[in-house]
Amino acid sequence: MAYKTQITTIFLSITTLFFLLLIVNPASSQQILNIESTSNQATTADCNNRWIYIRNLPSRFNLDLLANCSEYPLFDDFCPYLANHGLGQKTHIKSRSWYRTDPLLLELIFHRRILEYPCLTNDPNVADAVFLPYYAAIDSLRYLYGPDVNSSFQHGMELFEFLQSDEPGIWKRHMGHDHFLVMARPAWDFSQPLDNDPPIWGTSFLELPEFYNVTALVPEGRAWPWQEHAVPYPTSFHPPNLACFEAWIQRVKRSRRNALMLFAGGGGIGATPNIRRSIRTECENSSINSNSSSFNVLESNGIYSKICHIVDCSNGICEHDPIRYMRPMLQATFCLQPPGDTPTRRSTFDAITAGCIPVFFEELSAKMQYGWHLPEEKYAEFSVFIPKEEVVFKGLKILDVLMGIPRSEVRRMRQSVLELIPRVMYRRHGSSLGLRTKKDAFDIAIDATLQTIKDKIANM
Repeated sequence: MAYKTQITTIFLSITTLFFLLLIVNPASSQQILNIESTSNQATTADCNNRWIYIRNLPSRFNLDLLANCSEYPLFDDFCPYLANHGLGQKTHIKSRSWYRTDPLLLELIFHRRILEYPCLTNDPNVADAVFLPYYAAIDSLRYLYGPDVNSSFQHGMELFEFLQSDEPGIWKRHMGHDHFLVMARPAWDFSQPLDNDPPIWGTSFLELPEFYNVTALVPEGRAWPWQEHAVPYPTSFHPPNLACFEAWIQRVKRSRRNALMLFAGGGGIGATPNIRRSIRTECENSSINSNSSSFNVLESNGIYSKICHIVDCSNGICEHDPIRYMRPMLQATFCLQPPGDTPTRRSTFDAITAGCIPVFFEELSAKMQYGWHLPEEKYAEFSVFIPKEEVVFKGLKILDVLMGIPRSEVRRMRQSVLELIPRVMYRRHGSSLGLRTKKDAFDIAIDATLQTIKDKIANM
């Protein structure tokens, strides 16, 4: 309790004043953070078709929601992870790039980063896109775990009513086609049909006709998305400058990969056949049978000393402790990414950050999700795909597939993974100019969102 109180006090005393200025008065934030870019004619020219207007929302749609960080007993207390504008506390006192980041706070991370965007405008009439700084996932907690569980179909209506009553011309200019927001939960959590009675899991935000035209950025889209686009889960790696980033890349390159494959996660302990159970069984058997001739050849050549490594992350023990899984990932060649409750995993982006080649078992886990950040046509260059049905029901051994990949191909794939690291990381806000030359997950998402909005408006 004392720890939580201390963190909350620190957050309110340092962060709240900053956000009160930046959220409640976007005009002031634009002047403070972008005075250099707005006075630079070359920069202004670069902003053609890239201007973003941040909608001025009352604090009940963002800042006030953070004050409720410990009010949902059925959900984790996320107060400790509000520090550093949503990046969380540093993993240790001397850390410069590593934080205990909670994926739920992607909305806060995005909001802080967009305040540094060089092409902000105070005039909504010249904006190419309008950003809604609404913390939709945090607000959804009262419908998912709180007192409003039976009125989840109303999620978002208060926001829509505000947009219609306060400067309605901003919305009516393109009927919401130019608006976008971040929703830091899978899209399915916002896709409950409006006619469900009684309500089941989720809210109906994405089912509301009022928001059909809005572009939503989510960590996981549906199988047939049309409103939403998936963006990477935030990992714990948020470098502040180019030196820290390059130091990490060098560490990844030098790391000795002494394990063939790794699975970091929970589940797979029940009797029901599923991919996680198959992975655990194969890993356990591979440890028992590590004296096989094929493994002895690999070991004698100095390639691997371990076939399979399991990092048990049951009960969420790894969620805010990257040291538990990042060190093993640095030592593994392949990182297995089986679907769990939902198809996608934050672990996919942890693995890429560690230079570990991801192994997918469903196309919906990544290939059909993150087209902006992980180009679909390049998946064979940086990942392995093994259909889960082949493993669970037909006896295909993951080990056989991975050991069958030539070493030269493995080296090439790892190099491709290294090239993806900047594309899936969210660098720290206020980062150095040198690091800003490398487009990160935020930059790529903004560029693609602007193009998506441009295409939508052109087709109206």
